[in-house]
Amino acid sequence: MSKPHVRVYLDDDLQPVADHELPTALTLDTRKLADGPHRLIIRAEDHSGAEGVEEIPFHVQNGPGIIVSGLRPGSTRRGELRLTVDAFSTDDPFDPRRAEARSSIPVWVWVMCLFVVAWAVFYAGRMWDVPAQYRDTPTYGPPPAQAAPATTPR
Repeated sequence: MSKPHVRVYLDDDLQPVADHELPTALTLDTRKLADGPHRLIIRAEDHSGAEGVEEIPFHVQNGPGIIVSGLRPGSTRRGELRLTVDAFSTDDPFDPRRAEARSSIPVWVWVMCLFVVAWAVFYAGRMWDVPAQYRDTPTYGPPPAQAAPATTPR
């Protein structure tokens, strides 16, 4: 019987980045990896020699985060293509002008605004009509007739 151990491989490398007895902890420094997709393959062997394999895909991004507005993955475009590109890094000083990516207002925001305006118009229209029971009250009724000013004899 052998001791349980684990071998950890990175991408398609045949040499393991770690080969330890279990349980173990390891540190993977992503700063040494290129930005983009990677795979971590973990092969563990128990006391009886049975092996289990776990594959974990992950994405490394040590460089600045890139935001592109104007083009979505898998979209089909023709003619001139206007793009807005910006990149942010945790080491960059904060600049409020670059804090948010500039892009057009989404359609759902316009639709929600239209619903709010339509509701406000409906509500105002409903409030315009005074219920019959209140029509003759001082608040909603016609203004009281003004008495003619009294004349004093001379």
